Parts: sequence; structure tokens; C-alpha cells
Amino acid sequence: MRKIIDSYKFGKIVIDGKTYNSDLILYPDKIKINWWRKVGHQLIYEDIQEILVEKPEILIVGTGAFGLMIVSDETKKIIKENNIKLIVQKTERACKTYNSMSKDKNVVLALHLTC
Repeated sequence: MRKIIDSYKFGKIVIDGKTYNSDLILYPDKIKINWWRKVGHQLIYEDIQEILVEKPEILIVGTGAFGLMIVSDETKKIIKENNIKLIVQKTERACKTYNSMSKDKNVVLALHLTC
């Protein structure tokens, strides 16, 4: 069953009525909570290996309220090589994009909730 994001504010997201306060990965049928990246504010290949196994059509990356998380060029290249469309946006916008696109696409959302 598709997950719906009810709201997002700095450091807090509500999905299907449940509140989360840590970075997470939102799959079509599950949520990985307490997602932690190996290099803090940079998204590297190791951080998304499990996402690539799921083979989504689209990966949306929420880079934080102020957009401070950066997706490395190597990571972008690997995502493209896996035939996955990558969308990188500040987290508030990424949540809206996810809600819109996940209605009829296989979308995974990786979110940094703070900075």
C-alpha cells in the first residue's frame, strides 16, 4: 500500500499519521527509519545500495530544509547507470513531489530531515 506524507517541518515528518524525527527512506511498501549516511551531508553510493536493489523508476532525494546535503557526482552516475530517474530537491519540495509522483510510479524517497 502506497505511503502518503501528511506533513513535513524541520526535523519532523508525518507519514500516514505516524511521526518520524530522523532521516529515513520511504519505499512504496515500507519505511527504513534512522537512515544514516556514511559522510554526513554527502550522499554516496554506499548510502543508496539497498535502494538500487529495489529498482525504483524514480529516486527522489530530499536534501534537507536548506538543501545542505549534496549528492556526489559518482552517486548520480551510478543511479543513471541503473536506469533510475534522479530528482534532487530540498526536503519540503521532495515530499510534495513524492506524493504526486508515487500515485502511478514506483518511487523511493530518501530524506534528510534537518539542515
